[in-house]
Amino acid sequence: MDFDSLRCFTAAADTLNFRAAAKQVGLSPGAFSDRIRRLEEELGTRLFDRTTRRAHLTAPGHRLLPHAMQLLADIDACRRVANTEEANRPYTLTVGTRYELGVSWLAPALTDLRLTRPNRRIHLNMGDSPELLERTRNGTIDATVTSSRLADGTLRYATLHAEDYAFVGTSQEVDGPDDVRDLTLVDISEDLPLFRYLLDALPDGRPWPFAHHAYMGGIAAIRVRVLAGDGVAVLPRYFIQPDIDARRVRELLPGQPLHRDAFRLVWRAHHPLEEALLELAEELRGLPLK
Repeated sequence: MDFDSLRCFTAAADTLNFRAAAKQVGLSPGAFSDRIRRLEEELGTRLFDRTTRRAHLTAPGHRLLPHAMQLLADIDACRRVANTEEANRPYTLTVGTRYELGVSWLAPALTDLRLTRPNRRIHLNMGDSPELLERTRNGTIDATVTSSRLADGTLRYATLHAEDYAFVGTSQEVDGPDDVRDLTLVDISEDLPLFRYLLDALPDGRPWPFAHHAYMGGIAAIRVRVLAGDGVAVLPRYFIQPDIDARRVRELLPGQPLHRDAFRLVWRAHHPLEEALLELAEELRGLPLK
């Protein structure tokens, strides 16, 4: 069996688009389609149903996919074992991250990460999470560090660190929803993604009637507003804890646990450097958030 045709098959199963899959494996669309056709002829069954825009796995295609992925992984492992130079071959990973986490955690870690694997070079690409996840899906970047909640079968991830949150302000007194009528809630956007870590932890579902809302687009700008006394906010604990310790801000509702999340390293399924990404995830787990 032609192993290159199997790689084409798994790429097509990943993207469900022959043109995108051909680009992923470095073939012209015509050559890629020919590979799939020859594989189907060899197996005696159709693996994809195709329309002008999309391809869909047939039942035989679904049955073949896990075996093809395992076989290709075993082939790659055999090559690495047989060729000691493979382990030292230079490679590059581009990792997306939101700005604040990149500046405070990932960028300072690059020196240590380079020392542990001198043959690996890591580039950072900063932006907001939805944009970075889309770049990860389409292969523009290799992976993204994010705490966004995922419900996408085309992505794989490894958990890095739990992310705790704190509800903070300066001199404000807040014991519940009735105490916020004169206050401003500062958050990333109007869907209140940070404040929901508090709302989702409360049992009664009561509305919080803030006088105003301010949307800053990122946690660094939120912190500036909170430190200035211009509002209250839910912020990642790793980010705001130094201000709590220095008494520049204080926790509101200190006895109320907030929902937790986690930072994850996310990459597209069947990434050719998946093993290297898993190794990177293991190293990042050993680096405390800051």
